[in-house]
Amino acid sequence: MKFFVDTADTADIRELAATGLLDGVTTNPSLIHKSGRAFLEVVEEICGIVDGPVSAEVVALDHDTMMKEAEILRKIADNVAVKVPLTIDGLKTCKKLTDDGTMVNVTLCFSANQALLAAKAGATFISPFVGRHDDVGLDGMGLISDIRLIYDNYDFATEILVASVRHPIHVLESAKIGADVMTAPPAVIRQLFKHPLTDKGIEGFLADWAKSGQTIG
Repeated sequence: MKFFVDTADTADIRELAATGLLDGVTTNPSLIHKSGRAFLEVVEEICGIVDGPVSAEVVALDHDTMMKEAEILRKIADNVAVKVPLTIDGLKTCKKLTDDGTMVNVTLCFSANQALLAAKAGATFISPFVGRHDDVGLDGMGLISDIRLIYDNYDFATEILVASVRHPIHVLESAKIGADVMTAPPAVIRQLFKHPLTDKGIEGFLADWAKSGQTIG
């Protein structure tokens, strides 16, 4: 499963990219606003940090204006994935862009039917929001399972990008189901490294090593 980080904080992106485990980045208008920086400037910097897809979202709601914004976004770098909402105009834009060879991330997916439509429109990625799905009493992981089954039934190339990831269990369950990608905030990705028994084991090894009086090198 590919790991994307969901942030516009370039310091966090650089730190995680240095591990060699980061495959891409997702941003949205809210994350860009939180960064306090100019949108195009941030996207361009991120594209220079990672080689993988960097999702940059249009803010228009009509097809013609989405296309105008997409033209600006895809000129930033070859690894930009234009992010569009799951609406009729969004999918119309998706079809136009993917037919032209541009990566497209269709966002704000909350049903398997929506995911089916996005795949038919040629989406590179579909972003089902599991955390927000859970928030209203629905089963976010069940949604991922349904999309995986449908995509496998028809051999769609669209990658399932699990979004609105709130905790490590979302990552684990997504991997077990067979999602292609997950995107999570930096804090959630850092949690994946943590386990109390790992920390306890390191403490024990270091204590015993100190008692040995030895050094390496």
